[in-house]
Amino acid sequence: MNFVEELRWRGMLHDIMPGTEEELNKQMTSGYIGFDPTAESLHVGHLTQIMTLIHFQMAGHKPVALVGGATGMVGDPSGKSTERNLLSEEVLNHNVKCLEEQLKKFLDFNCGPKSAEIVNNYDWFKNFTFLDFIRDVGKHLTVNYMMAKDSVKKRLDGETGMSFTEFSYQLVQGYDFYYLWKEKNCLVQMGGSDQWGNIVTGTELIRRKASGNAFAITTQLIKKTDGTKFGKTESGAVWLDPAKTSPYKFYQFWLNTTDSDAKSWIRIFTLKSHSEIETLEIEHDLAPHLRILQKALAEEITIRTHSFDALQTALKTSDFLFGNGSLEFLNSLSKDDVLEVFEGLPQFTIAKNEFSAGMNATDLLAEKTTVFPSKGEARKMISGGGVSINKEKIADPALILTTANLINGIFLVAQKGKKNYFLIMAE
Repeated sequence: MNFVEELRWRGMLHDIMPGTEEELNKQMTSGYIGFDPTAESLHVGHLTQIMTLIHFQMAGHKPVALVGGATGMVGDPSGKSTERNLLSEEVLNHNVKCLEEQLKKFLDFNCGPKSAEIVNNYDWFKNFTFLDFIRDVGKHLTVNYMMAKDSVKKRLDGETGMSFTEFSYQLVQGYDFYYLWKEKNCLVQMGGSDQWGNIVTGTELIRRKASGNAFAITTQLIKKTDGTKFGKTESGAVWLDPAKTSPYKFYQFWLNTTDSDAKSWIRIFTLKSHSEIETLEIEHDLAPHLRILQKALAEEITIRTHSFDALQTALKTSDFLFGNGSLEFLNSLSKDDVLEVFEGLPQFTIAKNEFSAGMNATDLLAEKTTVFPSKGEARKMISGGGVSINKEKIADPALILTTANLINGIFLVAQKGKKNYFLIMAE
């Protein structure tokens, strides 16, 4: 397929340097995107760039993912209003390893000449002295040229100014492009639209230092139609690491997408064909309440990021909380997984020996916990069939609950009405 045309159709393309599309249509080309290891996991904000590399490889080109062990030490000022905290070498090394493992899940590293490759710019910067750098790199670009970049101008006009460390970032990233152009025949650098200035610095360095040609492509920065930041929820960033954001929460993030966002995101974050997406769009418009686009988007990206099994767990969790899922599902989960399912919902802890002696359901729900504000209200709702324990309705306010009722010997799930869940733990 035509890589640039594919980005255009999917609504991903932002800027492209003249001659880039023609170059890519000539032959298999190497191209790279950089990821700075500022955390031990990538988040959904990085998925646009990951998908760009996937499309690049599917179009017959060789993708290179650069993990910035060196640039992570400097800090990219692009899109930042203040200088970020610098991380220690130990933390950066840990983060680099984590990011490398995550990127391996998305790209094909064993498909001949177009096999993906991961590089770390610390490997070529670790023995590059400061004097060598300013002599061999710094002399090729004027301060005027560097100060004309938007990322620099915005910071210089702001209240905090800009340190020399951050000012030098575009030179460091520019040298990355030069190094990969020279050593790996990387002709194209890609990135988000906020990276255009840094990428062009690289093409300019290649031109001035080696009279070479290199190319640039940037993609749209993803925004929600309501103006809020993509990839952020009330509880923070949505991570690709299942230990930081569970597959269930990851799935729910995509499932809860608005119709207008889903129409954009299914093109950007899935590999479905043009005809598949257009068919889904028609089906969705005929029955928006079925959330066909959201489900298709959430399922594919959850499988790609985690696994098919993780998707099944996310679906069963959703069914348990919002549908008619069975208790057997909870029996199959670890304690941590159960706590993850009920995160954000009311939780209570009771001594296990109280269950050993047997506990009256009304006392449990209105005295030992605050599921109900009073015993009278608890009795009334139990008698009316509005209370379930472990997904089974109870009708007797005097029902005795024992350790035999505990899921995995630990949990009791109380449900008031249709959607009000409470987790009771015996310890």
